[in-house]
Amino acid sequence: MSTYLHLHRKNSVIGTIHQLSSSKSISNRALLLKALSGSQSIVENLSTARDTQLMLRLVDSAEKTIDVLDAGTTMRFLTAYFALSGKNKIMTGTDRMKERPIGLLVVALRKLGATIDYLGVEGFPPMEIKGFGQQLTSEIEIPGNVSSQYISALMMVAPILPKGLTIKLRGDVGSVPYIRMTASLMEEFGVHPELNFEKGFIKIENQSYRTASVTVEADWSSASYWFGFAALAEQADVILPNVSEKSLQGDRVIVEVMDQVGVQAQFENGNVRLTKKESAKHLIWDFKDCPDLAQTVLPACAAKGISGEFTGLESLRIKETDRIAALQSELKKIGAELTEPVVGKWHLSPGKIPNHTISISTYHDHRMAMGFAPWAALTDLKIEAPEVVNKSYPTFWDDLQAVGFEIKREGN
Repeated sequence: MSTYLHLHRKNSVIGTIHQLSSSKSISNRALLLKALSGSQSIVENLSTARDTQLMLRLVDSAEKTIDVLDAGTTMRFLTAYFALSGKNKIMTGTDRMKERPIGLLVVALRKLGATIDYLGVEGFPPMEIKGFGQQLTSEIEIPGNVSSQYISALMMVAPILPKGLTIKLRGDVGSVPYIRMTASLMEEFGVHPELNFEKGFIKIENQSYRTASVTVEADWSSASYWFGFAALAEQADVILPNVSEKSLQGDRVIVEVMDQVGVQAQFENGNVRLTKKESAKHLIWDFKDCPDLAQTVLPACAAKGISGEFTGLESLRIKETDRIAALQSELKKIGAELTEPVVGKWHLSPGKIPNHTISISTYHDHRMAMGFAPWAALTDLKIEAPEVVNKSYPTFWDDLQAVGFEIKREGN
């Protein structure tokens, strides 16, 4: 039997969000760097997200088969780590994970000297990592517009290579903030990457990681959903505690995006306070560096009557679901349309919230559940498979109840 969650309309969002999750992106990188530094490092305030708990369990696992479930970051980071540290592992995951490409990373690792065999479809998990002989090259080339997780994975294992590694980035580079995050965390563990995006390369010498102590900051991706609620509610006064104004996270740009969608963000004593302001009628934004925010921003714009012109959405096709198709399907439920009149350029025509309950499909995707939840400021919602939030923000529904939303669960 399927599970559903009923959210009853509440047009004011006032209160403090006490259980905002820690950054999954920082947590997963820090756990891999801890392993590379000899596992004596201290990583505090780890994310409780399922992806991070998987990374915590699997990075030091003695088991041959490593099942990452639906955790794309964990798959990419651990594939590089096990391959270049000479481990014999079988990497696998859910049926959806077996549809998510990993060929570019495997090609790069093979060029460096790793032995990796696909066990199913070429270019996709599952695959067997059989070891690492001698380093065959100190330079590889990779498209800059692929998932930055490929690039980050190679960056973090590069220092253990005897000849180091230069990564040449071909074409435009996407998700630059995530690459800078990786480099900054590597610095905390004593390794100094050279980033040159103008000339299109990342150079990392053979170096030794040192032990470090890292405290993970709150997650800006999780914070973004509360910007959605503030944008759509008639009244909003929301406090998000322990959110870093000068954050490593690319999704911190939600402050600037949602400033145009009617949300005023004020930083006060390590917290951020969200209140309402006038919004624009049209939003133009390039999501190249923050694609995960699309599922927060587009539903808010569509429901608020704001049209949009967007670029940088290409990587959404290969996430937990085809997020472009999922967005198009759910936005239609209020008469909104997301179209691609020119390849790579997207147009959003806003809709109108109906008077009846809207049922939101989540497509096994945590961001679909949380990105559309702010519509509950305007109407009753029925959200299928609400447990998908465990992937990144397990306490999301509890936090909603804490600020006064009435929630009823149905099913097993």
